[in-house]
Amino acid sequence: MEGTYIKRALEPVLKRASSEFPVVILAGPRQSGKTTLMLHLFAGKYRYVSLGQPDIRAAASADPHSFIEMYPPPVIFDEIQYAPNLLPLIKEMVDAQRERCGQYLLTSSQNLLLMERASELLAGRAATLRLLPLSWREAVGDTQAPLPLDSKKTVRKGPLSHLDLWEDFLRGGYPELAARKKQDVALWHASYLQTYLEQDVCTLRHIGDLTLFHNFLRALAARSAQLLNLTNLARDLGIAVNTVKAWLSVLEATYQVVILQPHHANVGKRLVKMPKIYFTDVGNLCYLVGLREPEHAAFGPMGAAIMETAVLSEVMKTLVHQGVEPQVYFWRTSAGTEVDIIVETGTKLIPIDVKASAKPGTAMASGVEAFRESLGDRATSGYVIHTGEVHFPLGSDVIALPFAELPSSTIYSKISSS
Repeated sequence: MEGTYIKRALEPVLKRASSEFPVVILAGPRQSGKTTLMLHLFAGKYRYVSLGQPDIRAAASADPHSFIEMYPPPVIFDEIQYAPNLLPLIKEMVDAQRERCGQYLLTSSQNLLLMERASELLAGRAATLRLLPLSWREAVGDTQAPLPLDSKKTVRKGPLSHLDLWEDFLRGGYPELAARKKQDVALWHASYLQTYLEQDVCTLRHIGDLTLFHNFLRALAARSAQLLNLTNLARDLGIAVNTVKAWLSVLEATYQVVILQPHHANVGKRLVKMPKIYFTDVGNLCYLVGLREPEHAAFGPMGAAIMETAVLSEVMKTLVHQGVEPQVYFWRTSAGTEVDIIVETGTKLIPIDVKASAKPGTAMASGVEAFRESLGDRATSGYVIHTGEVHFPLGSDVIALPFAELPSSTIYSKISSS
């Protein structure tokens, strides 16, 4: 992949943060492109130190004071989670030159906000950004502003068949797979999972039986886009509920899953209180549930969950790569009426439903219409995202929108302007 660079939507946000804060922390899952992005933007002006290398990590741990002096700013410390003892020293260095911006650029495959010693550094001194795997727009090389719905331009060159879409879902959004089209997708995900288990999981928590944790991942993947019942999951795996909670916290801390909370408002209806679980990368999800062919993914029992996971992932990536903290929920009544994704933008709520169908019909708008009726003026016009190729109105202020046009839609214009 040497010499290949995929432009990231986060670039202007990262540049701006480095000019406004003494420290910038770029966090995200392993292999999401953090190091590549940092080097692309700052390699000529910054020293680069990889704390993922055992000898470098050992030196930082043995004598952190001498290590910090050896690498004065401006410097990039890659994978800072391997040397958390450097954080208090970075704080001291920053406080000595508080007005100097862009001193330290840090990357991490773990959520530093969960590390006890990081809180001292972060308060007022650091901008924390996230880089997730490629969004659809990034993967096709379009990181420009969203297009209006009536635009004739598409974000993908050439026709997009139904199975093309599902092949992309199987591949997922990691930059290496996007750059190497001939890469064996299943082999790559298998290697990723093994590296993740051995390095990220074992770093955060001692897990005696990695095979059981692997089974936990597979069981969780089979529940993607579903309500997360921890008791049932623990019973199926034969482990304690507290163990499930602890392992789930590992997945959250390493950006492997998103837990979506239900949206509650005083609408006079009984609403579901249980959260839903999603995998951050739809390719990882497909691998974990054993899907290798697009036909099986599209028409098998996981088709709806995969599509919903892909849409949520696209929404989250697009917001995160704008430097925005997503306020995303779902809505479901005790009677079963549901909207898959609710994006909160200040005082407004954008309802987005997802259908794994290439032929949307007016009946598919019922969830969005019920939500709009219940929330009144707080709800904007809504969307039904589908796998087909056309967009058209399904009802009063509900638009059917192809997944391939999701990145170019005015959904994000609404979000950005709120």
